[in-house]
Amino acid sequence: MRELVEVIAKALVDYPNEVAVTETENEKSIVIELRVAQADMGKVIGKQGRIAKAIRSVVKAAAAKSDKKVVVDIMQ
Repeated sequence: MRELVEVIAKALVDYPNEVAVTETENEKSIVIELRVAQADMGKVIGKQGRIAKAIRSVVKAAAAKSDKKVVVDIMQ
C-alpha cells in the first residue's frame, strides 16, 4: 500500500523528492501517513478534498483483499 500512495503522490506534486510515506500496521488496521512539501498540499488535497478522497478510495479498493482497514493520513 505504501508504494501505491507514494507513486500517486509523486505524480501529483511539483516536488516529488519531498514526498515521504510511512506505513504503520497493527492487528486490524494499516495507517499510511503521507507527507509532502507545504507548497504541494493543495495539489494532494484538491478542491473540497476531492483528490484526497480519490487517493483514499483507490487505496481502500486495493486493500479489499486483506481484512484490515486502511487509513490514509495527509500530514503537514
